[in-house]
Amino acid sequence: MRFIIRTIAAAAALWVAVQFIDGIEVNAPTNSARYWGILLLVALIFGLVNAIVKPIVKALGCAIIALTLGLFLLVINAAMLLLTSWIAGELDIPFHVDNFYPAAFWGAIVVSVVSWLLGLFIPDKD
Repeated sequence: MRFIIRTIAAAAALWVAVQFIDGIEVNAPTNSARYWGILLLVALIFGLVNAIVKPIVKALGCAIIALTLGLFLLVINAAMLLLTSWIAGELDIPFHVDNFYPAAFWGAIVVSVVSWLLGLFIPDKD
């Protein structure tokens, strides 16, 4: 159940990014069942990318992360959003992020902040 709630929260965060960041788009009629299904599917892909690829990239770039006092994590988050867009394109899912800056960079910040805010309302196992 917790996985489903987190996926819905990620879809909501992606929706906010689509609404506010030029260059992040879902090519489907807004407020249709297909639109929200696409966002949920992209949220699943984004979750898998963050669970599998992101730890490897963070481990390889730990020296740069430490050197920049964590600011390089913004670049890693943007790269994960671009990778999600690429995977969605390969699977013929109509979700697209135009370029690294400003779309992926600011989009990753928006997704992170909204996910964090929604995570405050999702109960932990404790």
